[in-house]
Amino acid sequence: MNKLVIANLLHRPLRSLISITAVAIEVIMILSIVGIFMGMLNDQKQRTNGIGADLMMRASNTSAMNGVSGASMSQKLIGPLSQLPHVKVVAPGILQFSTAGSVEILYGIDFAAWNALKPFVFLSGGPFQGPNDVIVDDVFAGARSKNPTTGRPYAVGDSIQMLNNQFRICGIVEHGHGGRKLIPITTMGELTGAAGKASLFYIKLDDPTNNEAVIQEIHEVRGLHDYPVETMAEWLSEMTPDKLPGFNLALDVVTGIAVIVGFLVIFQSMYTAVLERTREIGILKSLGSSKLTIVSVVLRETAVMAVAGVVLGIAGTYLVKVFLLRVFPTQHFEITALWLMQGAAIAFVGALFGALYPSWMAARKDPIDALAYE
Repeated sequence: MNKLVIANLLHRPLRSLISITAVAIEVIMILSIVGIFMGMLNDQKQRTNGIGADLMMRASNTSAMNGVSGASMSQKLIGPLSQLPHVKVVAPGILQFSTAGSVEILYGIDFAAWNALKPFVFLSGGPFQGPNDVIVDDVFAGARSKNPTTGRPYAVGDSIQMLNNQFRICGIVEHGHGGRKLIPITTMGELTGAAGKASLFYIKLDDPTNNEAVIQEIHEVRGLHDYPVETMAEWLSEMTPDKLPGFNLALDVVTGIAVIVGFLVIFQSMYTAVLERTREIGILKSLGSSKLTIVSVVLRETAVMAVAGVVLGIAGTYLVKVFLLRVFPTQHFEITALWLMQGAAIAFVGALFGALYPSWMAARKDPIDALAYE
């Protein structure tokens, strides 16, 4: 029977190849959307956690997702916040979501305050010297982000385009300190219409054990009673697919579309194969093959194509990762063993479901009618 299964697949190579490709596309769609979403999410979590703050304060009715809510808090809040007991540093920031060239969050910072949170580690260059200076991290400046003008990695003194303005790279720092591109907060405020404002305040304490006491004191400050203030650990716990609006919905939609594509292609392929092998099925049944045997033949063919499609799909996903990293070198594409198994299982099970009706139809064929089929 196994030889018959392989022979049937090789007898119609184009149809088999189309079915395998459909399963592969299904796997690539699932793993790619997960890789892009989870990569962006986890990369942002790691870099935000590397800022060095203990607490994060944002305006009321704003999203916990960085860069999507604008800048609505006055920087004058630095005064009363800094006067609270146990508060060592208050660092304002304007975070601007950008899709120009790549999806990223641009940071406007007060360098002195952010450096006090956690000192920058400069690989070359230094702090801002003027309003149009930008600090970039080593990932952006690395070999994969070559300057289109010179064809070499970015270096101090090179210019980059941001927010429809030219900025000079004044320093290159180790990655993991918030954004990949940081400009003076005054410049960011002027370019985004948020002069004197802030999206977030990052707060460093003398001792992290005073978190709850400081949060209570902040809420007792006039006008700040409803401002969300949370520890970095609490913010990190919110950055999960289950707690982000639309994340699981987008994933479910893409997964559903991928499964439907794979299901329909397998269904059509096996349905046509059963019709074309009516006489063959009649011979098998006349020789005593049971309904279960006929079903198993069709499902085995499907399983072979599904396994081949899964392997091809996983390989294709890594090719997509390589391609995306060449086009968007600062983006993080995350492929985990768990999602590799989940994507493979979804595609495999979907393919088997697509073959159920054709296999059932084959098992129900009357051997006399099948032998007389022309």
